[in-house]
Amino acid sequence: MTDNLQTAVASGARVETGADASGEPEGYAAVLTHVQRDAPERLACARDLAQRFGAALVGIGAEAIPPIAAGPATGVVQAQWFTACNEAAEENLRVAREMFRAACAGLGAGGDWRQSLDLPIEVISRASRAADLIVASAPDGPGSGYRDARPSDLALLTGRPVLVAPSREKSLSAQRVVLAWKDTREARRAMADALPFFRRAKAVLVLEVAGRHLEDAQSRCADVVSALERHGVQAEPSAVGAVGQTDGEEILNQASAFGADLIVAGAYGHPRLGEMIFGGVTRTLLGQHELFVLLSH
Repeated sequence: MTDNLQTAVASGARVETGADASGEPEGYAAVLTHVQRDAPERLACARDLAQRFGAALVGIGAEAIPPIAAGPATGVVQAQWFTACNEAAEENLRVAREMFRAACAGLGAGGDWRQSLDLPIEVISRASRAADLIVASAPDGPGSGYRDARPSDLALLTGRPVLVAPSREKSLSAQRVVLAWKDTREARRAMADALPFFRRAKAVLVLEVAGRHLEDAQSRCADVVSALERHGVQAEPSAVGAVGQTDGEEILNQASAFGADLIVAGAYGHPRLGEMIFGGVTRTLLGQHELFVLLSH
C-alpha cells in the first residue's frame, strides 16, 4: 500500500537540490528508511538528512508474520497464532505510519509511505530503486529477519549506499569525514556514493591502513585525493600501518584522532563468509556504536 504525502509537489512547489559546475547533483534526491515504532532515532536521522539535502523522505513499513509448525492437531492454535501475529503487525505498522507522517511535517520535498506484510529486507530492496541513500541501524539484541533489516544485508542486496547510524540517538554533523581506502571496486563505489557528504564536509581524510608498503599506499591515497579535488572536494592523504591490532581497529583509532563522526568504506571487499569467520573491516565498523558509517558494495 502506498500513501503519498508529497505536499510540496501537490502544491506545485519545486525543490532545488543544486549542482556543481559539471551539472552533477550535489546531494541526494530521496532518502529511504525502515520505520519501526522502537527505532525513532533512525527515522529522526533520515528526516534530518532529507531536510539537509532538500530530499524526499521514503518511509518503509514492513513486517512479516513468522511461521508456526503445523500438524493435524494444531489447526485451531495455528489460526489463533496467525490472527494474533497479524493484529500485532498491523498495529506496529499503524504506529510506524503515524511516526512517519509526523516526521514529514514541514519537510520541503515531502514524503512517500509504503508498507507491506512481508520480510523487511525484501520490501526495502524492492523500494530502493526509488531512493539514493538508505538510512539503517542495527537492531537492539539479535534481531529478527521478520521484523528487522540488517545493515549488512541492505548494503549487499540493495545496490544503494547505506548509512548506518549508531543504535542510540546521535546527530550526524559530517563536518569531518574519513574515507577508509582500499584499492577495491567497493571502495571506489563508496567514494562516488559519498560525494554529497564530501562536498559539505570541512575536512576529508583519505586513509589507507597498509602494513609495510606505506609508499605505495601513500601514492594510492594521493590519487584518490586528486580525484576528489576534481569534484570540488578538498582532502588530505594518510597511509598508516596497523601495529598490534586489526585494520578496522586502526581505522577507528585514526577516525577518532581526526575528529570524524562519519566513516565511508566499501562493504565486504573480501568474501562475506571469510569476514564472518575471520573478521574484517566491515564487521569491525558495524560492530561499533560511536560513529556513523556509510557502506557501499
